[in-house]
Formats: sequence, C-alpha cells, structure tokens
Amino acid sequence: MSRAAIRYAKAVLSLASDKKAADVVNDDMRLIANTIADNKELKETLQSPVVASSIKKAIVLDVFKTSNKVTVSLIDTLISNNRINLLHDIAATYNQLFDQSKGIELATVTTVVAITKDIETKALAKAKELTGKNVEIKNIIDESILGGFILRVGDVQYNASVANQLNKLKREFTLN
Repeated sequence: MSRAAIRYAKAVLSLASDKKAADVVNDDMRLIANTIADNKELKETLQSPVVASSIKKAIVLDVFKTSNKVTVSLIDTLISNNRINLLHDIAATYNQLFDQSKGIELATVTTVVAITKDIETKALAKAKELTGKNVEIKNIIDESILGGFILRVGDVQYNASVANQLNKLKREFTLN
C-alpha cells in the first residue's frame, strides 16, 4: 500500500466516523475492493493514463451507484487529484483500518476448494484462540497447495498444506 492510499483511507474513515456512516462506507469499500480485484478490465481502466478522468469517473460512479455520499466524495476527490488509480488500495486499507478500530482481525484460510461451514467454524475458533480478538475469515482458493490448508492471522501463519509437507520432505532428502 502506498502512503497516499493510507492517508486517504484514514481521512475517509475519520470523515465517515464523524458522519456516523463508517459501517455503510465500510460496506462500500469492501464492494469496491472486491469488484476491482475481480474485474481485470475495470482495474486496467482505472490504472490507464490514456483513459480520460471524466470517463473513469463516469464508469466508477455507474458501477458503484448505490454508494454513500462519503464514498462518492472520495471518488470526486481522487478524480480531481488524478489519484483514481489508488481507489482499490484505499478501499482495502479502509477495510483494514475499520476492522482494527472495531477490534476485528482478518484471518485468511487458503484451501484447494471452498471451505465448508464446519471448517470455517473450527478456523474461527482457532484464530480467536490465537489472537484473543474477534476474527473474520476470508477464504482463498489456491490449487497449488495440493491439499490441506494455510491459516494466516496477522503476522502468524500456520501452513498445513500438502505442498509444504512435500517441500519439507524434499529438503530433508536433499540435505542427506
């Protein structure tokens, strides 16, 4: 994350909190971050120096037309400051700052297939035990881990993937 993205996110969180709209803006920011991350064309359009700012603004406001006034104000500010390319990073940073302010930690669980409710419940319990905080789970699907899972909470990572176990065996055999 760039320092500019962090500054914008802090300013928007402060403004949204003052206007008692931090929760609604957090939902907007989560939608923005996920939409841009999942849509290659939108991401490339926002990053492109060739596409005019007015077109970028029209696209963003059309895609996120249900956004709160604070979110729309951020988009206007980013357009006028020629910083709309930071929108994804600002949205992601806002979500992190919002969660921190609420005492919520984000845990990522990387698996080969989508996790079931049962596994999610167990992962939430383990992550809460590790951190002592309320935890939200984000599931990342990565077929390269072959099986098992990787749990990451803050700076702590527990790697129980098959790929990791195979790499350990490979290192043991190459050292002997």
